[in-house]
Amino acid sequence: MTEPWLDIHPDFTLNGKHYTLAKLINLAEALQFEGDKEDKELAVFLLDWLYPKKTMLLKTSGTTGSPKSIELDKQSMMASAKATGIYFDLPAGTTALHCLSFNYIAGKMMFVRALVLGWHIEVVLPNRIPLSQTKNNFDFAAMVPLQVRESLSELHRIKQVIVGGAPVSEVLRQQLQEVPSRLYATYGMTETITHVAIKKLNNCSPEELEQQAYHALDNVNFSTDDRSCLVIDAPAVAPEPVVTNDMVELLSNTSFKWLGRADFVINSGGVKIHPEQVEQVLDLVIDAPFFISSLPDEALGQKVALVIEGDEDIFPEIDYVGLEPYEVPKEIFFVNEMKYTTTGKINREATLKGLME
Repeated sequence: MTEPWLDIHPDFTLNGKHYTLAKLINLAEALQFEGDKEDKELAVFLLDWLYPKKTMLLKTSGTTGSPKSIELDKQSMMASAKATGIYFDLPAGTTALHCLSFNYIAGKMMFVRALVLGWHIEVVLPNRIPLSQTKNNFDFAAMVPLQVRESLSELHRIKQVIVGGAPVSEVLRQQLQEVPSRLYATYGMTETITHVAIKKLNNCSPEELEQQAYHALDNVNFSTDDRSCLVIDAPAVAPEPVVTNDMVELLSNTSFKWLGRADFVINSGGVKIHPEQVEQVLDLVIDAPFFISSLPDEALGQKVALVIEGDEDIFPEIDYVGLEPYEVPKEIFFVNEMKYTTTGKINREATLKGLME
């Protein structure tokens, strides 16, 4: 009996070519030895997926704690792929752009969706301007915010785009209101096999824009623990409830508003401040990479600090309209260059450490 993940959908194509199971294995073996870095990453994924073993080993991003390696069930990955197809109405024959690294769950799952659902997928380099590498139009794509920002003038070529990997800034969200494509922010992690909740970024009502709520996919429910952190019950993709470090405002058992990371919360004079909420306001007035952090303070316990990439001598004065008095930074630091994680996020801890040395 053939393992279900080895049943390649008959409509599946890769870069315009049909592939059977045997041809995919041959392709992967060839790319291992003859391809460039990205080709070899695709080869490693394909050989792992097409191996009879029931699970795949992946590294988590740290949403539920310290990064670690976990095994994901391939049939659960197939269930996740089918849930995406149903939610966004993406049947066999869907044209999809693959522009994410195969090293991470998001890149792997875009390809799994194509294999399982019978998509026509085109793979390009996972750089900041993926649409510059193709002249085709697409029904669906997954991108990180940086790729979306750098592709604003070309996004009309994709009907639906899901955006993940990092929060979408307020400036980018406003820019997306002029884009005819439908864009959605996703909430998920390796433990939930990518997204379990979706938030509209454009083509939505003023109420939806104001609420900024994530809504669950089918058969997913939410609750919170005693820290007000999100707990995800998604039996189709995770055998046990997933406890996160993300603090939320729970609106219902299928919707929530994301507030920020529990491990980033600043307790200043007894008031809990979410750096991500302050950053969302300042994003409208600071045109440079930055983040909010904290420093020890004798009177307050912790005080809000702002770290900006740039030259202090020429940086314009910052307008703090929209912030509560306790949210206004008490100290500002300038760095020549931020430090980043391998997934493109600002590494707050490493940047602060370099600043204090």
